[in-house]
Amino acid sequence: MQEIRILGREKEVERLQQCLDTQEAQLVVVCGRRRIGKTFLINTFFNGRFDFKLTGVYREPRETQLRNFIAELNRQTRQHLPPPQDWIQAFEMLREYLSSLPREEKKIVFLDEMPWLDTVRSGFLSAFEFFWNDFGCALPNLVLILCGSATSWMQKRIAENKGGLFHRQTCTLYLQPFTLHEVEAFLHERNIDWSRYDIAQCYMILGGIPYYWTMMRQNLSPSENIDQLFFRKRAELWEEYDDLYQTLHTNSQQYQLVMETLSRKRGGMTRSELAKVSGIPDNSVLTEILEDLVASEFVRYAPFFGNKKKETRYQVSDYYTLFYYRFVKDQAGRDECYWTHAYDNPSRRAWLGLTFELLCKDHLFQIRKALGIGGVLAEDSTWFCRPDPEEPEDHGAQIDLLIDRRDHVINICEIKFSADTFEIDSEYAMNIRRKIDAFQKANKTKKTIQFTMITSYGVKRNKYSAMVNSEVILDDLFAQ
Repeated sequence: MQEIRILGREKEVERLQQCLDTQEAQLVVVCGRRRIGKTFLINTFFNGRFDFKLTGVYREPRETQLRNFIAELNRQTRQHLPPPQDWIQAFEMLREYLSSLPREEKKIVFLDEMPWLDTVRSGFLSAFEFFWNDFGCALPNLVLILCGSATSWMQKRIAENKGGLFHRQTCTLYLQPFTLHEVEAFLHERNIDWSRYDIAQCYMILGGIPYYWTMMRQNLSPSENIDQLFFRKRAELWEEYDDLYQTLHTNSQQYQLVMETLSRKRGGMTRSELAKVSGIPDNSVLTEILEDLVASEFVRYAPFFGNKKKETRYQVSDYYTLFYYRFVKDQAGRDECYWTHAYDNPSRRAWLGLTFELLCKDHLFQIRKALGIGGVLAEDSTWFCRPDPEEPEDHGAQIDLLIDRRDHVINICEIKFSADTFEIDSEYAMNIRRKIDAFQKANKTKKTIQFTMITSYGVKRNKYSAMVNSEVILDDLFAQ
């Protein structure tokens, strides 16, 4: 039987190995959005060898969770114990079982989908706190792993717990989506050899979510794969959207409303704009929704240059969600080859151009490295100015990516995705000069301005290309 390899998680594997090698009790918290590969990482690293493993079940009552608990305990002990009455009794039974194991041997306990175990008025979390503080933390060779897809719950109730679990975790792992480099390595491991241009296009649909990439088939083209996953009848990712949000939030309709509202404006919205358009009152409810979505990495803050908080925008950062609202929601099942048929569609090209900006913001490390400023302290932000109503010729200006560097330089970045080298014409050159002039006038900066183009295949040399001070191309974004 072929051994399953863990790709793209070298740092996490190293940290888990450190926890396994120490004799002191370890409380390991594993966070990350749904489908990111948390359970796969833990199952594969420990090779399925758990002394006890319990997985929470979505929207099931305490009684069901406790029956699952005792079923696992009975499998491990080969007994026929009756279900516990509550979580206090359950953890007492777990304590007795772990105490019976040889003291010098490693004891691995895995509580997966922990937020689903903490049902309303179940008493789960307080019982677990007592179990760990009174027993687990003092048990040598114990490695207890807590895992959950509800990232905001894991952060608030575990990682940032101010009660009995305050600063109790010995290791916290936040699994991030794969980068382009990691996706390319993942595909090569599965004998899929695509061009980087095609990989980038698929990344703008699937993001760096490993689970989605496992569905890619070697015998199909990239566009045919997308058709299979999204547009054929009852496609595998047709209903993923509802599953994605309903399993993370109890009031999922409001979360989906926020995501749908934000997805209409790719540049993002300020909090006040979001409240006005969505109809959700600008109060603590909206605060909680936004905090949860940011924690789950479905939404990102887009800081405004100069740290003007009221101009900070919220942007959808989940590729799947953006693709769903733009193409899938009203199209799925109507044309089973929709994505292949739309290859030269202007709507598809426009969407790719806008989504490439998101891809670049997810690869800022690679952009800085390509610019030779990887070791320079810098802040990334956006900037815009609204049109002056008294100036008919003033259409405002917007810069989607600014890199404000400590070495007294600001990179003003233009991002263009195209199938060939990008050509700057007179109109585009004039527009760029207007943007730079508007930025300098509004901010009165004395820093050196460098104009940077981030493109697929570079900028075509002509009489306007000299205005470009530095370039980043698609290959640069695949750097490790």
